[in-house]
Amino acid sequence: MATSDSPGARLRRTGWGGVVDDGLEGSGFFRIAERNGVFWFVDPDGGRFISKGINTVRFDQDHIGRSERVPYAEACRAKYGSLPTWRAAASNRLASWQFNTVGCWSDQGVASAGSQLLADAPTAELGMSFRIHRRDQIFPDVFDPEFSAHIRAVADQRCRHRRNDPGLLGTFIDNELYWSPDWRGTDELLTLFMNLPPRRPGRVAALSGLQARYRDFAQFNAVWRTTARSWEELGRIEHVMAPFVRLRPGILNDALETKANLANQAREAFSADCDAFVAVVADKYFELCVSAIKTADPNHLVLGSRFGYQPLAGVIAAAGRHLDVISFNCYEFNPGPIIDAYAATSKPCLISEFSFRGDDAGLPNSKGAGPRVATQTERARAFEGYVAMALSKPNVVGYHWFEHADQPAEGRFDGEDSNFGTVTIDDEVYGELTRTMTRVNAAVEHIHAAAVPAVI
Repeated sequence: MATSDSPGARLRRTGWGGVVDDGLEGSGFFRIAERNGVFWFVDPDGGRFISKGINTVRFDQDHIGRSERVPYAEACRAKYGSLPTWRAAASNRLASWQFNTVGCWSDQGVASAGSQLLADAPTAELGMSFRIHRRDQIFPDVFDPEFSAHIRAVADQRCRHRRNDPGLLGTFIDNELYWSPDWRGTDELLTLFMNLPPRRPGRVAALSGLQARYRDFAQFNAVWRTTARSWEELGRIEHVMAPFVRLRPGILNDALETKANLANQAREAFSADCDAFVAVVADKYFELCVSAIKTADPNHLVLGSRFGYQPLAGVIAAAGRHLDVISFNCYEFNPGPIIDAYAATSKPCLISEFSFRGDDAGLPNSKGAGPRVATQTERARAFEGYVAMALSKPNVVGYHWFEHADQPAEGRFDGEDSNFGTVTIDDEVYGELTRTMTRVNAAVEHIHAAAVPAVI
């Protein structure tokens, strides 16, 4: 190896910011490698690379509500005069803070506008585009014959033109699809599919799967307690109500669910029905979506589907079977337990969103994900602790902060009005936060090289 990973050593870096490593060779594109039980991206020049990113790096970030006003763009137009000048300034500023990636929803032009090459990581929104195409769906109907054709067409349109681009870190499939009960509701994926319109492929698949799990309808109905008297009648019911409500997946909730299931055989059977179905959906979703992207662009990584919350174990397992990298958003002070849940796949992981909001920034902070802290000092400390914990895990290959600029005090399209930015809405830098980011970003390769692989 050409350089030491001891904390005092000065690291030699490639043009992409990766650490020069004589044991690795560049392929011209980003890829994944495992060194001594620790996962890394490998940059196009062969450097060991941790993706240190910021999301939504764009001139036109956040309209006020659904109006035409974009306060950040107004401020930057007055400050920089033009979009190209802003791009160069933003790119150089990110590099000066030791970031090397512009994350999801960013202006791709920023990545190559400065003196340092930056990677970028867009989302193809494959499943989401089909869900919008079929407006009665909360989750895309992966059983619909049109699903595969649709996502292949979308992937061809959104991914093919970048297949020879060395600056593409990889592609996200989607963002925060609804896999199971979470902050959006208590519906199960199984009941959502059971309640699709009659003869929809997803509804047929859900009912067929249940029929295969039970010897007869009476056995099924002892668990589900529907008003139907036969499988045929069940197929005609307009709305099936779930007989039980489950908690969102997670260590504590999983223990509570196990206890509740042990006390109630019907509840245990219902949980098994839901888990089995979501595992089938996840396997089909990831298989089809990864294939669609790889067909359009065989040279780059598929970075996952940006899980909004930890999904059920069957979803994580399916992700591990098909993805190059598993991505997830994690708005906690300590990401360790969430990382460990994904580490069971033995696949590298990317934290695709995290953040902390300071109550001294003058913004309402009334809507938005993640912890609130009192001051910018606490915000900087929270960033440092989070990243140190994440990079001590051998399977983590990157972290992307949400987001570049603060949200409008009046609220963006969905009402979020929070201090997520590295800069204010007037493009004034949060000095304490970004100084800490600079110092931490420069040291994470040392931290990650010392990560201790899990013993399985």
